[in-house]
Amino acid sequence: MTDMKQKSDVLEPHLARELEERVSLATREDTARGLFFNGVLGAVKVLGGESAVQQCLAVAGEKKYVDFFNYPVAAFLRLSFTAAQVMGPQLGGFDPALRRMGVQATSDFLSSAAGKTLLLLAGNSPKRMLGNLHSGYRAAVSYGERGVTWTSDTSGVFTMKRDFMTPAYHEGVLQAVIEAMGGTQVHVSGKKTGPLDAEYTLSWQ
Repeated sequence: MTDMKQKSDVLEPHLARELEERVSLATREDTARGLFFNGVLGAVKVLGGESAVQQCLAVAGEKKYVDFFNYPVAAFLRLSFTAAQVMGPQLGGFDPALRRMGVQATSDFLSSAAGKTLLLLAGNSPKRMLGNLHSGYRAAVSYGERGVTWTSDTSGVFTMKRDFMTPAYHEGVLQAVIEAMGGTQVHVSGKKTGPLDAEYTLSWQ
């Protein structure tokens, strides 16, 4: 635990710059549901224990989160970057930790009332789910634009504009969404196309 804490006290300079760049672009109206905060904290508790949870809460600025309340995305960014630093040593690095958070976020959202509605509308079709995913995001966060361009029935490019989370995080989100619909051999690769923009090449069997 001590070694983990020492590694997670300070973000590496390039990560600190990325965090502050993203935070600086956020406004008071840019919010995310509390369930995403709680999902990250739950993962941190499993891997890092209560002291790691308290460390993350300290940077986020709240003592607890209510699942369906809205909280500033700037706080979620600080929480997520700190949590990725905490969990990175056990998950293979900073980006794999963020990807794991994206998987957890999808699991938590699909268990909610809005997520269950999205699942019902998708009818076990990954393509239909991805086509409707923009409405799921609207139920979960207040910011951003999302869409998909298909290259086949089982492949396409998903675009996100003005979304504050990193490509690694959304790689986890999109992979978990496809797998929840029964997709196998899922491949998702994201790349940054602007300060808050990215595109994701995805395919499945």
